[in-house]
Amino acid sequence: MKTDDMILISVDDHVTEPADMFLRHLPKDLHGRAPRLVADRNGNNNWIFEDRKVASIGLNAVVGRPPEEYGCEPMSYADMRDGVYKVDKRIEDMNVNGILGSLCFGTFVGFDGGFLSKATDKALAYRVVQAYNDWHVLDWCGTIPGRLIPLGILPLWDTQLAVAEMRRLAKMGCHALTFPDNPGAKLGFPSIHDSFWRPVWQAAVDNDMVFCCHIGTGHDAPHASTDTPIEAWITTMPMAIANSAADWLYLKALQEFPTLKIMLSEGGIGWIPYFLERLDFVHAHHRAWTHCDFGGKRPSDVFREHFITCFIDDKFGIQNRAAIGVDSICYECDYPHSDSVWPLSPERLMEPLEGASDLEIDKITHLNAMRILKFDPFSVTDRAQCTVGALRAQARHVSTVPVSRGGGKPLEAGVVRPVTSGDVARMMAANNGA
Repeated sequence: MKTDDMILISVDDHVTEPADMFLRHLPKDLHGRAPRLVADRNGNNNWIFEDRKVASIGLNAVVGRPPEEYGCEPMSYADMRDGVYKVDKRIEDMNVNGILGSLCFGTFVGFDGGFLSKATDKALAYRVVQAYNDWHVLDWCGTIPGRLIPLGILPLWDTQLAVAEMRRLAKMGCHALTFPDNPGAKLGFPSIHDSFWRPVWQAAVDNDMVFCCHIGTGHDAPHASTDTPIEAWITTMPMAIANSAADWLYLKALQEFPTLKIMLSEGGIGWIPYFLERLDFVHAHHRAWTHCDFGGKRPSDVFREHFITCFIDDKFGIQNRAAIGVDSICYECDYPHSDSVWPLSPERLMEPLEGASDLEIDKITHLNAMRILKFDPFSVTDRAQCTVGALRAQARHVSTVPVSRGGGKPLEAGVVRPVTSGDVARMMAANNGA
């Protein structure tokens, strides 16, 4: 297969929400109490809800900037590429990168929507959750059909409300839900093993919905120390989801609900072959005293039945696709985050796919995502117009030349040294008003 003939769907991208997102979806009497975007005295943008602040952090929206300007400093929307928060420009940036479809996690609400779950006024927070989903499904995904895949957030504090919202979302054509990889770690909810969540598992199965568990939603990826160069943290970040993956694999609900699906968003795939090997060894070696039961199956088989794995740039994982399970692997672009290889995703992906069959390539690049997420772009656009080459032909006017927008300054005047985990932690705390 030639690069231009590929069809690419990304199951992990991000949207920085526009300032006016709630105006159409909340009544006027709630506009003054809704989350609002404000500028601080330095011109940087922050979302404010109740008494909490969320800053717009650099690494979340660095696409189109020179790499030396990456960083965790706060920034304004004026410093971002328009495609970060404008849907028409996002489609152009997808086209120039050859991306047909995209599933987008939110930003100020948290990748799992957990920011709203911490609200004091839960009645208001529920209205905001619904308004957020309406904006995401109708405005973000609905403006240009067949391109953006709906992803809902839930009122996690109340399973009855969550189930009602899941049913409402399903009727709107949304079959993906973002969910914390560990709801108890940062949000303080019961663990996934608690019966509290059973109605949510049931509703997901009843409505053909998949849970998308993004790295960092339940557990923050661990920093080895405050002195550790930040590259070490970025390196191990995807693999940090392995802890939660094992937790979900031992969920009894997987036996009760054989069609329940969990997507390990932005978790990479290269580590999975050993993970599966280790699972089978541990179960065979320890089950006499641990009393864990997989219904007579190997843990690795249960993993392949219930989990969807995702990668951005993962040559080793693609080379070991058979050990992972080709039917469960999906591609991620991660636009506009710092790990994204936009606008060269097709070229970076085709290199490790050399030697794969056309069917394997189609599964990894789009067929798996279409099946799992109930997404059918071909019902909107002729398949011949969905390829990398056809999409890029529509985007010849789109510039991908990096634009300097400032940032990337030394942490101390005149001093250039590796950024550490402690530096980032301090910046994040200051940016978010902690």
